[in-house]
Amino acid sequence: MVYAERTVWATLIATAVIIPGYIVVILQQAGDGPLTSVDWFPIMLWAIGISIVGAIVIGILWGIVIGLRDPNGATTSDIRDRDIDRMGGRVEHSLLVITGLGVIALCAVGADVFWIANAMFIGFAISAFVGGVARVIAYRRGLA
Repeated sequence: MVYAERTVWATLIATAVIIPGYIVVILQQAGDGPLTSVDWFPIMLWAIGISIVGAIVIGILWGIVIGLRDPNGATTSDIRDRDIDRMGGRVEHSLLVITGLGVIALCAVGADVFWIANAMFIGFAISAFVGGVARVIAYRRGLA
């Protein structure tokens, strides 16, 4: 497994753990009250920070293990990695456009800031996750 693919997997793992965790914490904080009463901003910042640090730590630990097994192949990359990254980026960008349109629609109807911020946050997370899945599929099946 090349460096770029390990990075994608580390991001997928961190996202798959943190986003459901974020949703659970928000729901717990709301209890029986409205979601808009939750102090969501610090929770969101923690979720973002933990997911970034988690992906980095997973990637580093995985790289160390791979580096011990195959020192020459641990950091190699080629043109295929670049092409796969570009394709995954296009998938992510298309989902971010859809998310942006949704956020604009929420602003237009005067939605609470909670809904606007969380729509953007979840949109970013979903776009990163789907882009990562697209990259993994491309690594496994090819770009054709």
